[in-house]
Amino acid sequence: MAATVRDVMGTVAIAVTMDATFTQLVETMRRYGVGAVTVVDADRRPIGVVSEDDLLLKEIEAGGRPFGHLSRAERRKVTGTTAAELMTTPAITVTVGTPIRDAARLMHRNRIKQLPVIEPATGRIVGTVHQGDLLRVFARPAEEIKADVRQVAERIGIDPARLTMEVESGVLAVRGRVPRRSQVRPFVLAARRVDGVIEVDADLGFDVDDLLISPPMV
Repeated sequence: MAATVRDVMGTVAIAVTMDATFTQLVETMRRYGVGAVTVVDADRRPIGVVSEDDLLLKEIEAGGRPFGHLSRAERRKVTGTTAAELMTTPAITVTVGTPIRDAARLMHRNRIKQLPVIEPATGRIVGTVHQGDLLRVFARPAEEIKADVRQVAERIGIDPARLTMEVESGVLAVRGRVPRRSQVRPFVLAARRVDGVIEVDADLGFDVDDLLISPPMV
């Protein structure tokens, strides 16, 4: 079974209310060693995020530099003093049941290093997941990874005994033969989804080429 955010998340919900001051935001980031904090409403539902980048916009004002090139939202942050004025909205969140790969994709796409975790039923924050938490999944022992890949092979109708596998630095090298050519691609795609696998190097032969289309008989 694919790992979910629940398996790796921190149960400390690093969050502040909308009226948190600039100084309180800085102190919270320093106390927990994080680069961003979630802003929540009165019901502890995430409504935005304040990052170090948001706070650093203050340097523009402190330096007396013109900020006409900034967007309206960035100009608001330059003069802001509370979390409500400094935050980026909306908050990008995940649930406890979000697959690790989906959470990693969200972080990469939005160029962020952490995500607030919410309880689906209430929308309230219950924890935080960081990039480092997700990366722990890719440090699984090689034997555990190979055991999962063997199960993948069996589900597709491939005898694992006909395969040899090695795992190094998250790369799965698999060699051997499968019954049908049409099984190769589904097997490789499924193996890539195994927790701990970064890439698959497959060199697989097949007994029957069931993708070969024979010309019609004349």
